[in-house]
Amino acid sequence: MPQFFLTWLATAASLFITAIVVPGLAITGAPPALIGAAVLGFVNAIIKPILVIFTLPLTILTLGLFLFVINAITLGLVGYLTPGLTVGGFFPAIIGSIVLTFVSSVINQLIGQEDTEQLQ
Repeated sequence: MPQFFLTWLATAASLFITAIVVPGLAITGAPPALIGAAVLGFVNAIIKPILVIFTLPLTILTLGLFLFVINAITLGLVGYLTPGLTVGGFFPAIIGSIVLTFVSSVINQLIGQEDTEQLQ
């Protein structure tokens, strides 16, 4: 259970950092980041697989590049569903999804390294 909360906080931090870095994204504080992380987890678990299945021919045709569009759609949906998180349009959503993926992977890697250091 602590790993779940750690992942949730890491995602919230990633969302907050992404909103600072990307010009078209805005977040008003920590509570919207925490809510946005929960909504992002829900959207990635439920809605994103449905979008991927429905757009599979287009994804194959574009050699996987359409997944960037799907990620932008999911980030835009998170911005729509989360009060205090604003996505300024399609291109900020695409850039934001790329930056969010990068920042989230860096933070998760740092958290994973801390866990392995404690075990040794």
